[in-house]
Amino acid sequence: MPKGYLVANIRVNDTEVFKKFSQTALPIIEQYGGKILARGPHADRHEGNVAGVVTMLEFESKEAAEKFYFSEDYQAAKAIRDTGCDTDLMIIEGM
Repeated sequence: MPKGYLVANIRVNDTEVFKKFSQTALPIIEQYGGKILARGPHADRHEGNVAGVVTMLEFESKEAAEKFYFSEDYQAAKAIRDTGCDTDLMIIEGM
Protein backbone atom coordinates (compact mmCIF):
# COMPACT_ATOMS: atom_id res chain seq x y z
CA MET A 1 0.00 0.00 0.00
CA PRO A 2 1.40 3.45 -0.86
CA LYS A 3 2.38 5.78 1.97
CA GLY A 4 0.44 8.95 2.70
CA TYR A 5 2.09 12.34 2.99
CA LEU A 6 0.93 15.53 4.66
CA VAL A 7 2.69 18.65 3.42
CA ALA A 8 2.10 22.02 5.07
CA ASN A 9 3.44 25.52 4.65
CA ILE A 10 2.79 27.51 7.82
CA ARG A 11 3.15 31.28 7.89
CA VAL A 12 3.76 32.07 11.55
CA ASN A 13 2.24 35.34 12.77
CA ASP A 14 2.67 34.59 16.48
CA THR A 15 5.71 32.54 17.53
CA GLU A 16 4.23 31.66 20.94
CA VAL A 17 1.11 30.22 19.31
CA PHE A 18 3.27 28.22 16.88
CA LYS A 19 5.37 26.90 19.76
CA LYS A 20 2.25 25.80 21.67
CA PHE A 21 0.81 24.19 18.52
CA SER A 22 4.06 22.31 17.85
CA GLN A 23 4.23 20.98 21.41
CA THR A 24 0.60 19.89 21.21
CA ALA A 25 0.77 18.36 17.72
CA LEU A 26 3.93 16.26 18.07
CA PRO A 27 2.50 13.58 20.39
CA ILE A 28 -0.64 13.41 18.22
CA ILE A 29 1.46 12.87 15.09
CA GLU A 30 3.27 10.03 16.87
CA GLN A 31 0.00 8.59 18.22
CA TYR A 32 -1.31 8.27 14.65
CA GLY A 33 1.90 6.67 13.37
CA GLY A 34 3.18 9.78 11.64
CA LYS A 35 6.84 10.46 11.02
CA ILE A 36 8.32 13.91 10.48
CA LEU A 37 10.43 13.76 7.32
CA ALA A 38 11.27 17.46 7.07
CA ARG A 39 10.48 20.67 8.96
CA GLY A 40 11.91 24.14 8.91
CA PRO A 41 11.70 27.69 7.63
CA HIS A 42 14.68 27.49 5.29
CA ALA A 43 13.33 25.66 2.24
CA ASP A 44 14.99 26.77 -0.98
CA ARG A 45 12.08 28.32 -2.83
CA HIS A 46 12.80 28.25 -6.54
CA GLU A 47 9.33 29.21 -7.76
CA GLY A 48 6.54 31.26 -6.24
CA ASN A 49 6.72 33.57 -3.26
CA VAL A 50 5.10 31.64 -0.42
CA ALA A 51 7.21 31.78 2.72
CA GLY A 52 6.83 29.93 6.01
CA VAL A 53 7.72 26.80 7.90
CA VAL A 54 7.50 23.78 5.60
CA THR A 55 6.55 20.47 7.21
CA MET A 56 6.39 17.05 5.58
CA LEU A 57 4.91 14.08 7.46
CA GLU A 58 4.73 10.44 6.37
CA PHE A 59 1.97 8.01 7.35
CA GLU A 60 1.39 4.35 6.49
CA SER A 61 -1.28 5.35 3.97
CA LYS A 62 -3.26 8.33 2.72
CA GLU A 63 -6.17 7.04 4.79
CA ALA A 64 -3.99 7.08 7.93
CA ALA A 65 -2.95 10.67 7.19
CA GLU A 66 -6.61 11.66 6.74
CA LYS A 67 -7.55 9.87 9.97
CA PHE A 68 -4.85 11.87 11.78
CA TYR A 69 -5.87 15.19 10.21
CA PHE A 70 -9.58 14.81 10.92
CA SER A 71 -9.10 13.37 14.42
CA GLU A 72 -10.61 15.27 17.32
CA ASP A 73 -7.15 15.55 18.89
CA TYR A 74 -5.51 17.12 15.86
CA GLN A 75 -8.45 19.42 15.18
CA ALA A 76 -7.97 20.79 18.72
CA ALA A 77 -4.27 21.41 17.97
CA LYS A 78 -5.22 22.97 14.63
CA ALA A 79 -7.57 25.36 16.45
CA ILE A 80 -4.56 26.58 18.46
CA ARG A 81 -2.47 26.95 15.29
CA ASP A 82 -5.21 28.87 13.51
CA THR A 83 -5.10 31.66 16.13
CA GLY A 84 -1.56 32.67 15.12
CA CYS A 85 -0.71 31.11 11.76
CA ASP A 86 -1.93 30.96 8.17
CA THR A 87 -1.53 27.50 6.65
CA ASP A 88 -1.56 25.78 3.29
CA LEU A 89 -1.90 22.03 3.82
CA MET A 90 -2.41 19.03 1.58
CA ILE A 91 -2.46 15.27 1.87
CA ILE A 92 -1.28 13.14 -1.01
CA GLU A 93 -0.82 9.44 -1.70
CA GLY A 94 2.70 8.28 -2.45
CA MET A 95 3.66 6.34 -5.54
